[in-house]
Amino acid sequence: MELDPKYDNYDYPTKAPVAKPGHPGHLTDAQQAQVHQLRMMLETEGYTKRLDTLTLLRFLRARKFDVNLAKKMFVDCENWRKTILYAGQPLKIDGKTYNLDEEIGEWDKDGSFKRKISKYYPQYYHKTDKDGRPVYIEQLGKIDIVAMKNEGLEYEHMLVNLAVEYEKMADPRLPACSRKAGQLLETSCTIMDFNGVGFGNARQVFGYIQEASGMSQNYYPERLGRMYLINTNWLFTGVWRMIRPLLDPVTVEKIHVLGGNYQKELLGQIPAENLPKEFGGTCQCEGGCALSNAGPWCDAEFAKPAWWETKGDTIENKPSEIVSGAGAAAATGADVAVEGAEAKAPAAA
Repeated sequence: MELDPKYDNYDYPTKAPVAKPGHPGHLTDAQQAQVHQLRMMLETEGYTKRLDTLTLLRFLRARKFDVNLAKKMFVDCENWRKTILYAGQPLKIDGKTYNLDEEIGEWDKDGSFKRKISKYYPQYYHKTDKDGRPVYIEQLGKIDIVAMKNEGLEYEHMLVNLAVEYEKMADPRLPACSRKAGQLLETSCTIMDFNGVGFGNARQVFGYIQEASGMSQNYYPERLGRMYLINTNWLFTGVWRMIRPLLDPVTVEKIHVLGGNYQKELLGQIPAENLPKEFGGTCQCEGGCALSNAGPWCDAEFAKPAWWETKGDTIENKPSEIVSGAGAAAATGADVAVEGAEAKAPAAA
């Protein structure tokens, strides 16, 4: 894989451990050319940030290496980052809109927000699976939006928090995991716990899942390695039957729907000492696993400052205000193509 010295300043492995088509280190000549083409198109419109090869490849894979569709997806993502959108409108908390690039390092500096919201929305990264990937856990049955509101928290807080956690997975978590594993890791191992989800809270839980899934598919493509849905009941099974045909087959292959007898399969993927005791492992972090943030990203041997911790060295994306001639025609053509293509080629998680 050809790296770009201007953008590709990686200090961890850049070759995918499994030789899958279109993945880093396993590109055809045509795919390498498509990376260059996408970068050139974005540079022409004034983009300078997140143009590294690994990022562009994730967007290209999500759009089956259709460069125009990948470009539109990238541009949509950059626009979303400037003012996080919710239901198509800029998301506001206490009248403030959120620029994600500016918010990452400011969101929860002292950890007080995490401690407060975890009682009503346990959602956290915790150690690694047997492939070295970060393990991400959500306990959906404990989501209590009414109780959150009584604490001064809004639904919007959950979504901004989720976006910030996605960013922290990308950097510093995945680079630290890649350094420790000695191989490129770009995805997470996810556990979604449905224990406690029933008629009483199904609407708010599935409403949140819909928003979170949209964020994942549209703005964080190719980040899902494995997903285990545990403690699922007949209510979820019915919903799953409806949504499964709408998902990309590549995504469906990564999702394992389990009931209450999930421990053996989880332990087949996650070392017992890394899995919280409540899910069948042996880990009991002091103060609780949900608040420990334990993982290679906290180990001085593998952790390095994330880009947002040294953002004085970063370049803000400022698309040109005027795109003329062939560039404008290409952008318009991409928009038209997407209208008919996105339904047929949804993003792979």
